[in-house]
Amino acid sequence: MRRSYKDGGMDCTNEMTVVDTFTRLIFGDSDFSDGEIEIIETLRVVNPDVWCDTYPQMGEYLRNLGVREMIQLVLRVREQMAKDTHRSVTGGATTEVSGSPISRK
Repeated sequence: MRRSYKDGGMDCTNEMTVVDTFTRLIFGDSDFSDGEIEIIETLRVVNPDVWCDTYPQMGEYLRNLGVREMIQLVLRVREQMAKDTHRSVTGGATTEVSGSPISRK
């Protein structure tokens, strides 16, 4: 089962938490909390360009993004984390708006 994306009382799906994690990557930090690691792993999922990158390489990638690109990336990470949280609550079932299951993990 996936985590609920709560780390030390902090909501890791919160926009500012994602931005803070990206900022830490940009500035070369390497001591990340479990929640921040979940954000970084989600970044790898939504952006295959950084799938195999080290933390410093990811920081360099993020540093070179434009503001609009960064905003879109934060949004995509948050959306993916919300999907993952929903899957853990539904036991892995993905549902349409109608509520009927369309696939099972």
